[in-house]
Amino acid sequence: MPTWGLIVETTVGIGQRKRTETYVLAHMTGDREEAMAELERRAKVAQPEHPRTRRRRRLFRHGDGFLLVLDGSWESYSSRFTLAELLEDSDAPAPEPVPQPEDDPTERWLASEPLAGDGPGEADGTGGGTGAGAAPELDEDGIPVKPSWLGRTDIS
Repeated sequence: MPTWGLIVETTVGIGQRKRTETYVLAHMTGDREEAMAELERRAKVAQPEHPRTRRRRRLFRHGDGFLLVLDGSWESYSSRFTLAELLEDSDAPAPEPVPQPEDDPTERWLASEPLAGDGPGEADGTGGGTGAGAAPELDEDGIPVKPSWLGRTDIS
C-alpha cells in the first residue's frame, strides 16, 4: 500500500524578503482518493500567515493538488497543496515488528534431539539424567533456578 505525502509550498515573508518554503504536512497510507480528500480538507481550512489583511481567497484544483491564492491589500500570496507518493525516506521510522505468538518460555531450554552423552530418555523428560542436553530445573515462571553460567570455568 503506497504512502502519500501531503505537501504545501507556501509564500512566507513580505516585500523583497518574500520567498517560498516547502513543508510536509502529513504522511498517509492508503488509497489515493482518501489522501486527496484529506489534502482538500487541509487546503480548505488553511490560514497562512500572510496576507494579514485579506481581500479575496480563491482555491483551485489542479492535477494532484490545490492552489490557494490570497489577495491582500498590497500583494498576493499563494500556497500550493500537492499530493505525492513517497518513494524514499532516509529518516523513515523503523517498521513496527509483526507480533509473534507467545512461545512457551520453557521450550527454549529443552533439547529437540538427544545430545551426545545423554542417556536414554534424558532429552524427552522421561529420565532424570544430568547430561549436557538435560533440561534445567525451572521455577513456576519458566526461569532456570540455576543460571547457565554458574560453574563455568571459561569465564571469571
